[in-house]
Amino acid sequence: MSPPSITIVRSSDHFVGRFMAMACRCEVLIETDEELIAHRAVEIAAQCAWRIEAKFSRYRNDNIVHRINTANGAPVKVDDETAKLLDSAETLTRMSDGRFDITSGVLRQAWTFDGGDRVPSQSILDELLRYVGWDKVRWQHPVLWMQPGMQIDFGGIGKEYAVDTAARLIESQLGAISCVVNFGGDLVVSHPRRDGAPWRVGIEAAAASGSAHGLIALHQGALATSGDSRRFVLANGQRYSHILDARTGWPVPGAARSVTVAASTCTQAGALSTLAILQGANAQQFLESQGARFWIQWRG
Repeated sequence: MSPPSITIVRSSDHFVGRFMAMACRCEVLIETDEELIAHRAVEIAAQCAWRIEAKFSRYRNDNIVHRINTANGAPVKVDDETAKLLDSAETLTRMSDGRFDITSGVLRQAWTFDGGDRVPSQSILDELLRYVGWDKVRWQHPVLWMQPGMQIDFGGIGKEYAVDTAARLIESQLGAISCVVNFGGDLVVSHPRRDGAPWRVGIEAAAASGSAHGLIALHQGALATSGDSRRFVLANGQRYSHILDARTGWPVPGAARSVTVAASTCTQAGALSTLAILQGANAQQFLESQGARFWIQWRG
């Protein structure tokens, strides 16, 4: 396998760097006249994304997630970074009344969200649900015990965490430059442009039209989007989202096609957008109760 690569180009009054990580296209937009600074910013973001992907990917057999998932009931002591993600996941499980649960990753054995038409049987889901539920886990920082057969999956929070971490690293190493760190549509704007103007960010239309649903002006802060535009099952005229209710093993009925949330951090925005999808038809009421700034695309 060839090593990951970075490209960088000049675009008007800023540089744009691109690379692949976490199964998505990543971009860093940097407002600077110095190409060396732009290169360094993109390298910082890419190395951060690749490190987090390697550490927390469920597809590797040499990281902490693999060690947890193969512990077979034995306790696993985790490092501080992993512990913080576990704490965040526990908070989201409480906020969602169990709809969000990082132990629900075993359900991928039944679901393949590749645009195909395969829907699992209830009996298969019932068997897998025996291994789902944070209430079956014992978490006493920094030690985690899980029942044999259970697994964790940080896919629901990892990308947003990587965006925030990369943005912080760029600022700590390069100072207060204005940039956008965008990993697959989840992004952070670090500072306003040099002239005080905002960065303008498009919200992708949920329908496959290639157009933008809307344009948002961001001086500073984060955006995250949850939805089924890329990962879904389409069977018997029904579209099944990849965002599953961990209590049932099924996508939430009546859920929006797409929810975008603005917040101070990408982690916070991602949490609210995912929890809103899990609220089904009550997504708007949930986000309003949280005082969030949001955009919803419903099924039409």
